[in-house]
Amino acid sequence: MRSKTSKVALCGVIAALSVVVLFLTGVVPVATIALPAVAGCFLIAVVAETDVRSGVAVYAIVSVLAALLVPDREATLFYIVFFGYYPALYGTLSRIRNSVARWATKLLVFNAAAVLEALLAVWLLGIPLAEMLPFGWPFIPVLVLLMNAVFILYDLALNGLIVFYIRRLHPFVRKYLK
Repeated sequence: MRSKTSKVALCGVIAALSVVVLFLTGVVPVATIALPAVAGCFLIAVVAETDVRSGVAVYAIVSVLAALLVPDREATLFYIVFFGYYPALYGTLSRIRNSVARWATKLLVFNAAAVLEALLAVWLLGIPLAEMLPFGWPFIPVLVLLMNAVFILYDLALNGLIVFYIRRLHPFVRKYLK
């Protein structure tokens, strides 16, 4: 019984920590993209110590709390549309054996999330489209290439974080969850 209680407590602590990190976007406005990415990385611990279902539950809870509490709506949108669920989805996508199909799927997920985030930012948050395209429409292909390059770096960094967690932190955390 203690194990289940410890896992629920871990999920609660990770959810609270994620909300606090997202709340910091109101204090550090230049971190509108970086802090949601950091908040999403906390799901690594939840998925490693419990399961993907618990990771999705923590993502849902953090998304609702962030929508209610976080002052930076765009950062909340970044978390909800991509950074919040991607660490939980990462393990599922990594099971695709063919590396070309795996990367194509990852890029498809990212690009769909990027388009959805842009549309929601314009329609839901009222961000002017001109502000999102400071160099005009001809710059869109360059922007898409740059965004995909940054996503690939993020994916590789997430892989490194997962390996670090499993090798270094998992044995330490596992002792407390028994």
